[in-house]
Amino acid sequence: MVEKLSRGRNRKVTGAQIRAGRAIVRWSAEELAEQAQIGVMTVRRAEATDEVPNLIPNNLDAIHRALEEAGVEFIDGELPGVRPKKPKAKR
Repeated sequence: MVEKLSRGRNRKVTGAQIRAGRAIVRWSAEELAEQAQIGVMTVRRAEATDEVPNLIPNNLDAIHRALEEAGVEFIDGELPGVRPKKPKAKR
């Protein structure tokens, strides 16, 4: 079963998800840092692990939020991952 990650400070975003999310939107580490309003070295530290990075929670939230706003959907389950968000249906 696949579940969306909940919003808020309890996000368990992994470095692997951040790397994959950045690839989906075709951003450089510098572009993600700019969109998340954090330092590029923070992005690089986050991506250096496949696990949940040891970052200040606000920085991890900023990365998660920037990627979501760019069209990345974070998924959790047996194998956490990311995928492009589905376009909203027109009414």
